[in-house]
Amino acid sequence: MRRGWHIDVGFRVDDLQPPLRALNTEFAGARYLIFGFGDRHYLMARNYQSFELLAALWPGPGLMLVTGLTASPQAAFGGDEVLKLPLSTEQLQSAQAFIWQALSEQARMTGSEAPGPYDGSRYFGARARYSALHTCNTWAAEAIRAAGWPVHTGAVIFAGQLWRQLRHLLREDQNTASAAAEIAP
Repeated sequence: MRRGWHIDVGFRVDDLQPPLRALNTEFAGARYLIFGFGDRHYLMARNYQSFELLAALWPGPGLMLVTGLTASPQAAFGGDEVLKLPLSTEQLQSAQAFIWQALSEQARMTGSEAPGPYDGSRYFGARARYSALHTCNTWAAEAIRAAGWPVHTGAVIFAGQLWRQLRHLLREDQNTASAAAEIAP
């Protein structure tokens, strides 16, 4: 999912595997869980001033934002802002293992730290540090790469950089599937 300059990764709650499935206890009624990464100081700031935005460029603690959706991601974000990546069972498990490992040890043991900015969202501690060279979009690229999609993660700073890669890979995947269907007897 793309939220302007930020990309999140999400799963249907029914597809969550242990141990990531344990997070769902904090999101009653959610049909989807959406995961994002950001700068702790920026995300926890009540007023987003220039100082918080500039401070996020230097390495600092990260924070995970998890949002439970009762509606589909397309309904929540808009159809043009959602890309659906087909994943095998193994790829799904790998992506979820990456996200579980991205949570801080404290978050894995005790759960969320605070309510997030959206209805049905919560903040969880993160292991990774945030910086101008390791942004929310870098993290999303790493999660998608962990799922087996051949995206470049280095120097992925902006949402558009990852979004273009994913759209290109999805077109290639569709073209390969179409060619296979034409060849099949």
